[in-house]
Amino acid sequence: MPDNAPMENTENLSTSRLADAWAQLQAHARSGTPLEAEAYRLAFADPEFLLRRETRGLRMQLEMLKPDLEQQKLGIDNTIVVFGSARFLSPEQAEQDLQQALASGQAKSIEQARRQVRNSLYYAQAREFARLVARHSKDCAPDQRLVICTGGGPGIMEAANRGAHDEGMPNVGLNIALPHEQGANPYITQALNFKFHYFAMRKMHFMMRAKALVAFPGGFGTLDELFEVLTLVQTRKAKPVPILLYASDYWKKLLSFDALLEAGAISSEDLSLFHYVDDPQEAWQRIKDFYRL
Repeated sequence: MPDNAPMENTENLSTSRLADAWAQLQAHARSGTPLEAEAYRLAFADPEFLLRRETRGLRMQLEMLKPDLEQQKLGIDNTIVVFGSARFLSPEQAEQDLQQALASGQAKSIEQARRQVRNSLYYAQAREFARLVARHSKDCAPDQRLVICTGGGPGIMEAANRGAHDEGMPNVGLNIALPHEQGANPYITQALNFKFHYFAMRKMHFMMRAKALVAFPGGFGTLDELFEVLTLVQTRKAKPVPILLYASDYWKKLLSFDALLEAGAISSEDLSLFHYVDDPQEAWQRIKDFYRL
């Protein structure tokens, strides 16, 4: 090669070789042709190798890296995380189910349907809260936008993603692979729809960009996520952010923080880590006041 000949860009060369290896793997899959002997495969193109117990650390690292890089690329810097039950229906669906239950005449089905109608109020309020956040962000510079982020499933998660979608704003879904397969709701921005195997990695991504967390009524999953956040903030492993418990009657009936205080299990200062709210506008105002928006 002459001294003045341009060297091939090493980044392009590497990308090309990786693309060739990936194309070869896909070609084998499409044609049904068996892969070469296990030892001869490229390590990153060897599914059996990547799924071994010993490579769990690599899989966790990839679950950490992929959503982070994709969100960086799309300019997602600040999120408002919304937790809540996956079981609550939209008002329209709940009313439709009630009419069907009434037509069936089955007392148990009617009672369940009426409960869903009551719970659908939370769906409507989560959707409205997300609309308020998204509406505000429309007029902000990209790096100042607050982006709705949920667990990506149905119920309250769907409602919040839907509210942002109503306003034409991007929103994030951090879904989780479960034995009973929780599908992603249809309102998540496609390029921000992520799926996790490890709960730990999913929780880290909830917190990495969170500027506030709003917990609507929910079950074990919501409680798990709520107490994870409270613990991180209490122990100063995470910066203080607004933590809002939506529907004070629900949370006060479910959890007695005063009992923890009386038992000496928490300090009086810990009660200031969260606030109760009962209205979408009140929840949004709390966040605006915290950040002086």
